[in-house]
Amino acid sequence: MTELHESTPAVTWTGRILSGLVIAFLLLDGSLKLVPIQPVSEAMLHLGFDSTDALARGLGTLLIACTLLYAVPRTALIGAILLTGYLGGSIAIHLRIGNPLFTHILFGGYLGVLLWIGLLARSARLRALIFNRAVEVA
Repeated sequence: MTELHESTPAVTWTGRILSGLVIAFLLLDGSLKLVPIQPVSEAMLHLGFDSTDALARGLGTLLIACTLLYAVPRTALIGAILLTGYLGGSIAIHLRIGNPLFTHILFGGYLGVLLWIGLLARSARLRALIFNRAVEVA
């Protein structure tokens, strides 16, 4: 059995696939906010926001920027931290308006868990840092 901080190709690819799925979903979500379409405006109104194109574009730009930071290996940690905050805000908003727990409120949590599992699986150095293990730099 391998140590926690060692990477196998299967672990690395699992992390890449999970991260890729999260990245694809968040880029799609952010891109939809950049285009002033009716479903985005309606969703923002339902969540208690003013349905302005500027607000939607601002949220979309923020989400895309944080997602791109997460996608780049050198900046993935700061991207994961920023996306965790973004997703936490999403959870708080859905909780405040009383949306269903497992489908709406916790969806941001599901994405956050997948985001961190993907990052930890693809980064032996981060696993070593978080789990306080020494790792040799190749």
